[in-house]
Amino acid sequence: MIVCGDDGLAHRLAAELRGVYAEQVTLVVPPSVRRVRQPVVGRARAASAALLDRVVNAAVNRTGASGEPAANEQVVEAPEITEAVLTEVGADRAAALALVFDDDETNIRAALTARRLNPRIRLVLRLYNRRLGQHIAELLDQTAAVAAGDGQGEGFDASTTVLSDADTAAPALAATALAGTSKVVQTEGLVLRAVERQPRPGEVADPGLCTLALLSATSNDPAGADGSEGSGEHGPHLLPDEAAVASATGRGTVVLEQVSYSGPSLPAGRGGVPPFASLFSRRLRWSLAGLVGCVLALAVGLMIVTGEHPLYATYITLLDLFGINDPALHQSTARQVLQLLSGLVGLLLLPVLLAAVLEALGTFRSASALRKPPRGLGGHVVLLGLGKIGTRVLTRLRELNIPVVCVESDPDARGLATARRLRVPVVLGDVTQEGVLEAAKIHRAHALLALTSADTTNLEASLYARSVRPDLRVVLRLYDDDFATAVYRTLRAAHPNAPTRSRSVSHLAAPAFAGAMMGRQILGAIPVERRVLLFAEVDVAGHPQLEGRTAGEAFRAGAWRVLALNTSPPGGRRGEAGPPGEERVPASGLVWDLPPTYVLGPGDRVVLAATRRGLAELLGRRRRERAGA
Repeated sequence: MIVCGDDGLAHRLAAELRGVYAEQVTLVVPPSVRRVRQPVVGRARAASAALLDRVVNAAVNRTGASGEPAANEQVVEAPEITEAVLTEVGADRAAALALVFDDDETNIRAALTARRLNPRIRLVLRLYNRRLGQHIAELLDQTAAVAAGDGQGEGFDASTTVLSDADTAAPALAATALAGTSKVVQTEGLVLRAVERQPRPGEVADPGLCTLALLSATSNDPAGADGSEGSGEHGPHLLPDEAAVASATGRGTVVLEQVSYSGPSLPAGRGGVPPFASLFSRRLRWSLAGLVGCVLALAVGLMIVTGEHPLYATYITLLDLFGINDPALHQSTARQVLQLLSGLVGLLLLPVLLAAVLEALGTFRSASALRKPPRGLGGHVVLLGLGKIGTRVLTRLRELNIPVVCVESDPDARGLATARRLRVPVVLGDVTQEGVLEAAKIHRAHALLALTSADTTNLEASLYARSVRPDLRVVLRLYDDDFATAVYRTLRAAHPNAPTRSRSVSHLAAPAFAGAMMGRQILGAIPVERRVLLFAEVDVAGHPQLEGRTAGEAFRAGAWRVLALNTSPPGGRRGEAGPPGEERVPASGLVWDLPPTYVLGPGDRVVLAATRRGLAELLGRRRRERAGA
């Protein structure tokens, strides 16, 4: 496995491949990444870089938990990824190549070079532009298909996967703000979370979608301290069968459930057209009402003085008002006074009409631009920063119908267009300035998501928000791990009753990139005490443990479990009747209540939960067979 990058995601990805999948990794980084790191929080960042270098250099001498030598990690420094560099690191014989530079153009250029150098290599690209990424993936896959037709790529998985760290981290950040946990899995537009439920005497707990694990029998049980998945008789039992769940007494469970939101929501608006009452301010409305009253009073007075019909009297008053009537010469004094008063009201009417026009134009202009937080808003999420991470998180939160108020200091930020399209209120201003968070209604907010690119800004905003509301749920995006740990522990100690979470985008995104490098789509990873459950979407074809078996027979306790059937992908069986005894499934969508008698066919794709060893056993055999062939 070859990983090329220029930031923390590359190191995270290399560690994930080496530690979780025991793969041999070659890490290619620019010289500045390991020698000169841009400071984010001063010395803490420099200390973290030095520690990272020591960890990388010591990785070659590390051994695994089983006593066998762990896969070596080679670090190569190169200013740019050229064909010579790819040849030097062995891209012509590598199984997979990950290009995770922060620049899309750099990743695309290197991917085209790598595909030309080795048509059989599996490519994973980090691209923020989704549409461009789709076109690039199709182009690279077509190149691999042509090579396979020539016999160069036969028997190899030369797929191209385009991912974005913002997309992979956004569900976890959104779920943390909503549910207080990042133990989430995203698939087919759903956000699922793993919930720990402690046993309660006489209470039958809702199992949710399924039971993922049984927790340790005692909180002080030392079983599993080494982190291995098979250690400890009383440690957490991953993927138990029904008999184990029924016989477990005094042990909590980890169940899978869907993340939903039932709180208040923002008013939807009416297609960008504001209501009539919002066109004019209250003072202007009172001014218009006063002028209308004056006109009516003058019309009544003219009707009394002249004895004319009410409509005619009103018409004459309006003529006097606009100064287009003849002077009331040689008429009664009362008529002349009324004409003078009408002219005076006409003079007062001109500035009021001009103000009404200007306010209406300003209201329409602001309605098509940015909204302000509505009065009385509460229970919302305050999102700081509308960069690439904040924009993706904003989209995810609005898909869950969660009210959001954004704070952004840059009027040209990329996420403002998304906020305008979603009609999300935005406060433009520096979050470190007094009054900005108050304008975002922080005192009535449900959670604060600090996702700017500056660690100090996120920390300052979080501390100020806590001073305004001590019980506020806070989620910080902090780049430096040591600094994030120190901040988390300090905030947790200072505010024990207020949830605090510090998250690293590279840490949240690395499992998805690592899974794509293994030739499958890893949907997520959920920790259970000292162990980890992986969620993957796997094609049934080519797996004898799945193909031709029923959903119940495909389940192996402690190793893997089929959770759902995805009937959407092309080539899948969509609503086929099947032979007698085989259940029929809906024509499209994700089927979670899959009948245990449903027979998995070669055209099916399933979502399964598995342990690390179980997933390696399930998918490693076919890889070894291909390598032997």
